[in-house]
Amino acid sequence: MTFSRAVLGILSLMISISAAGETHRFEPTRYHNTFSFAHEPVLAIAPGDRVVTRTIDARGFDAEDRKVGERPNPQTGPFYVEGAEAGDVLVVRFEKIEPSRGTAWSSSVLAPYTADPAFLRHESEREQTTETWEIDRERGVAKVASDEISPAGIEVPLRPMLGCVAVAPARKEAIATSTPGAFGGNMDYNGMVVGATLMLPVSEPGALLFVGDGHARQGDGEVVGNALEVSMDVEFTVDLIKDQEIHWPRLENAEHLMTIGSARPLLQALQHATTELQRWLMNDYGFDERGSSLLLGHAMEYDIANVVDPHFSVVAKIRKDLLPRMSAAGSGPDPRAER
Repeated sequence: MTFSRAVLGILSLMISISAAGETHRFEPTRYHNTFSFAHEPVLAIAPGDRVVTRTIDARGFDAEDRKVGERPNPQTGPFYVEGAEAGDVLVVRFEKIEPSRGTAWSSSVLAPYTADPAFLRHESEREQTTETWEIDRERGVAKVASDEISPAGIEVPLRPMLGCVAVAPARKEAIATSTPGAFGGNMDYNGMVVGATLMLPVSEPGALLFVGDGHARQGDGEVVGNALEVSMDVEFTVDLIKDQEIHWPRLENAEHLMTIGSARPLLQALQHATTELQRWLMNDYGFDERGSSLLLGHAMEYDIANVVDPHFSVVAKIRKDLLPRMSAAGSGPDPRAER
């Protein structure tokens, strides 16, 4: 089915692509460390289907803390989405992302790109350690286990997310799971949470969807080089938008439209994200170039997703309540909408 460009707002789109589909329960037994067309699909699913599965942590440890995969960021999948072809958009809605064990781990000092070089050379300790965090699901927090960290008892609220969600890259590339790009990948964006809907450009038949790198929580930038790394129980649904060109990942939640650009230097990642968000407004929300520029110029927000991966990631976002209400016909702004 081909959709009007004016209905790419995914929260309204999801009800029109396909009827409620089948639920698949998939228990992974092998994992991948590249995003690639060459990996054999583990399961064929249809638009509208729901998948219940698991991921392991960034070093390859599962829910029982057994090493079953290799670093970095071993991936569950790929899942073959029936009907997906190059030039389509894969839509992934996250319904469950929950830690599957009681501990997570993280590094303990800032990564090299995140602080002044002079500080790192002359003032900081630079002795990297791996710290264990105890996960208290009942209270919804994680706490540093060590009594040698000052101050003792550092505690943060849980906000489970997926660091990696990807389709097979274009041009038959095989890209390491440490890396983000136009295909998604290791974006490490802490907004990739339950309730969010991700859109990725399809380059290969079946799209070939990968998920992994669960984080119980992560701050902006992933500034210690990782997050609260943990295995996850994951549930998601998939859908397709046929013949819809996007250039970079798009993300939507109840409050924002978001686009994710990845590159080095950081400025180029910002440019990719900004350009994709402007395209979205122009193609689907009735803006021309000047109108979209004016709205973005005075209302756009940025998140820094990661500054530690081979490519850095920046998120450009706009509040949905600032967008014109769309007409029922999907042909543009509703002239009856209150201004």
